[in-house]
Amino acid sequence: MTAGRTLPARETRVPVGLEEIEADLPCAVTEELARFLAVRRETCADLAPEFVDAVDDLSAMALGGGKRLRPTFAWWGWRGAGGDRREGGPGPDVVLRTVAALELVQACALVHDDLIDDSDLRRGIPTVHARWSARHAERDWIGSSERLGAAIAVLVGDLALAWSDDMLRGAGLDASTLARVAGVWDAMRTEMLTGQFLDVVGHATDLATPEGVLRISRYKTAAYTIERPLHLGAALAGADDDLVSCYRRFGTDLGIAFQLRDDLLGVFGDPAVTGKPAGDDLREGKRTLLVALARRHPDRDAAAPVEHALGLDDLAPADVEAARTALQRLGVVDEVEERIATLTTSALDALATADVGPEAHERLTALAAKATRRAF
Repeated sequence: MTAGRTLPARETRVPVGLEEIEADLPCAVTEELARFLAVRRETCADLAPEFVDAVDDLSAMALGGGKRLRPTFAWWGWRGAGGDRREGGPGPDVVLRTVAALELVQACALVHDDLIDDSDLRRGIPTVHARWSARHAERDWIGSSERLGAAIAVLVGDLALAWSDDMLRGAGLDASTLARVAGVWDAMRTEMLTGQFLDVVGHATDLATPEGVLRISRYKTAAYTIERPLHLGAALAGADDDLVSCYRRFGTDLGIAFQLRDDLLGVFGDPAVTGKPAGDDLREGKRTLLVALARRHPDRDAAAPVEHALGLDDLAPADVEAARTALQRLGVVDEVEERIATLTTSALDALATADVGPEAHERLTALAAKATRRAF
């Protein structure tokens, strides 16, 4: 490869059809990402060989697991809007490349969230900042290992966000479709960063309320996980405003329910399933809806174990169990479960009003169950 030359990822690709993609959509997304990242790795190796370790860390994050929910919602948003039948619209291979770019936005969010939360593990492996702190120590470099790890994590997250744009804009969309998609894409990234900002400030001010937590969930998670991916799919298909409105109502409610389920997993989840230590959200001091409801509860004595565990660095298994028991006895676990059920019902009601075909409706309904009924 010539130094400094960046090859478009599609140069090495054989176009694939609808049935082939849908036979295993998550795998098809992963393969698109792998092709794109392999080309970018070569470019970076030409620019600076020592940069390859960081690129490989990004690839490990983007390719090493995940349910591919975001591109899957975008794909079925496109299919539900009749995009596969639209004359002159993007073909399945172009749509696949476009929706796969969502996984690089997700990689950015995860790398930065792990740094913000000071999490050492993600999906059972060291996080980017933890990995680089360890490399610093192993290689006997000068300065602070923690500071280096944080700096590299910021850069790797930024790289993921920049490359997500490159992948989207190089997917092969025609000018009119790209113009429709760009507005959705831009709004999604701004909403995600707004949510991250609100989360950080909410933690610093320690003034999290149930209402405030739900607002953070709306922007930090719901928008870029389900609402905007569906909207992206609709834009790819040239859908009308009525369908976009239905998709966004469905996506907003379901996305918040998804985050609330994630909050429950963060406290009650099995590390073998979550890939993170037991009670990690308590150790990190996350101001989730569970915590906000517990802190608002009038029985302060009953809520004391939750307050004690919140943000405790040396959180012991007994502390985790005491906090879990308190959350259950206070009734806030049941309250969160009820909110998940209510939001999911509301989302499905919105989907029922959408003018989508039976196959897309069935797939989106199944995705709603997958997003909100994850096991502990």
